[in-house]
Amino acid sequence: MAPYHVVLVHFPIALWMTATLAILLRAFSDGALAKAIDRALVPLLSIALVFGLVAFGIGLLVWPWETISSTPLGRNHMLMASWTVAFWAIVLFARWRRGETVWEGMARWIMAGLALLGGLLVGITGTLGGHLVGIYSAVSDGLRLLGWEVYSTYYVPDVTLVALCVMAVLLLALGWWSRSKPQTL
Repeated sequence: MAPYHVVLVHFPIALWMTATLAILLRAFSDGALAKAIDRALVPLLSIALVFGLVAFGIGLLVWPWETISSTPLGRNHMLMASWTVAFWAIVLFARWRRGETVWEGMARWIMAGLALLGGLLVGITGTLGGHLVGIYSAVSDGLRLLGWEVYSTYYVPDVTLVALCVMAVLLLALGWWSRSKPQTL
């Protein structure tokens, strides 16, 4: 099953990274190209989510749970994979439910921030998965600088917790601020 997981996981990675670029383009542009790409965003995110769920499911079959959960690296990879799939599902739901209004006012910058965070989650998840099969990247060096040793740390580092809390407060403040402003049609 490991070769199937390795092959399949590249589909959601490519699609979610493409979605990240599409969201950033749309956040910074109201041009015809950005709007055309945005019309494909919900189908793109939907297909990515299906591939992500399939890759996640097959990933659970690669090693027995007792094996993958016995190491910090395996637990971190499973945790990040879970967060990544859930996060992109929420982005899909927000874009589908809110429609074009996600590009109005501060919501566009919130979408841009979510896209960057989603791209980061995909990158970290892929890096941890690469380490599991012996393929290393410089991303883990960056994680070490932030206090996260991928081979021995099984927790969210303090710096990451602080960053998550600050981002959550900022996103809530931006949301409340944009709701309190009068909406123009």
